[in-house]
Amino acid sequence: MNGFEIPLATIWSIARTLLEILIIAFVIYKTLYYLRSARGSYVLAGIIILLGVMSLLSRQLHLEVITFLLNWILTWLPIGLFIIFQPEIRRAFAQLGSFAIWKGKRRREVIGELVAATGNMARRKCGALIVVERRIGMQTLIDDSVKLDIKVNAMVLESIFFPNSPLHDGAVIIRDDRIVAARAILPLTRVENISRRLGTRHRAALGISEDTDAVTIVVSEETGTISIACRGVLHRDLAISELESYLEKLIIQEQDDADLAETVQMLEEQSERQSGEHL
Repeated sequence: MNGFEIPLATIWSIARTLLEILIIAFVIYKTLYYLRSARGSYVLAGIIILLGVMSLLSRQLHLEVITFLLNWILTWLPIGLFIIFQPEIRRAFAQLGSFAIWKGKRRREVIGELVAATGNMARRKCGALIVVERRIGMQTLIDDSVKLDIKVNAMVLESIFFPNSPLHDGAVIIRDDRIVAARAILPLTRVENISRRLGTRHRAALGISEDTDAVTIVVSEETGTISIACRGVLHRDLAISELESYLEKLIIQEQDDADLAETVQMLEEQSERQSGEHL
């Protein structure tokens, strides 16, 4: 036999070990991803730290009672975690059961409702502030708001922001295809050299865009103009067609980082080309 040959059983053993590692890593990643909201992550971190400290003390000091309690806790821990994180687990299974094609379809439906509601409110000069959550969760803001669970609908959004309605102050937060909060108080932008013509809604839209990757739609109560903010960039005076194009880029295609600035430049170039063709 020439050279060094690895037995097939050894190769299969290594491959199986790597597969197990990948599966475990994927499960851990998905678990942390679905528990990315502030409350879930803090509870999970607290449990891990507590068990780690107790395990270290019991081993170093040979504490038999604590060791017995740890063994008992670890036996029942999976059931306890299932109870604590029941909402997150339910959401995870709901998302797992939805195929990408249906996810894209739902996002297009959400964009259609957003565009319709924004257009109607802009024509009536009805002020609005709508936040669409993306990868970074906003559970802390949702917990401090009026919680809702309504499928995104143009008439519902218009009724929420109707002048003098109980929920018209603050922002609406949308997660997936659901309106999950109203009267949300958003952080204001920390930028000092901002235009004085921008009102509180625009400053709040910039503020939440600086802290998260959310997409925020603003309708001015004074002028009825439409603006959109993402990743610290605010683009104002949008037409309905431009708003729809931005939302498709930012929500369906999930562009990131300097995505809004790049999208703005691209759409402006397209608009200039179309204007040149009509001349």
